[in-house]
Amino acid sequence: MRFLLSLLLAFQFGLAGSAWAQEIGQDELPPEGRVVLGLISAGGPFPYKRDGITFGNFEKRLPLQRRGYYREYTVPTPGLKHRGARRIVCGGWQRQQPDACWYTADHYRSFRQIAD
Repeated sequence: MRFLLSLLLAFQFGLAGSAWAQEIGQDELPPEGRVVLGLISAGGPFPYKRDGITFGNFEKRLPLQRRGYYREYTVPTPGLKHRGARRIVCGGWQRQQPDACWYTADHYRSFRQIAD
């Protein structure tokens, strides 16, 4: 019975089978993603006005944290004249030294944690 209750709670809060459990190596990121990681470490400058804004995690696809913990950054897509769907979302209270970062290629539908 406890197992079923634990499983139910895990699904309720998005902890079981979630996309953020998967990893991606920095070398597997698109080249533009590696550039964005470098810009995050350097503190910018970022090419898009919305880079660095708070990411709300409203769908709870990333681990639950207080508002303001996550920041989002655009990963440019060659050939597009707009921001596209690719993002890096970093969590932590020190912007240039985040605790962890995630990559999404599908505008927040799924995330893969970026391995160090």
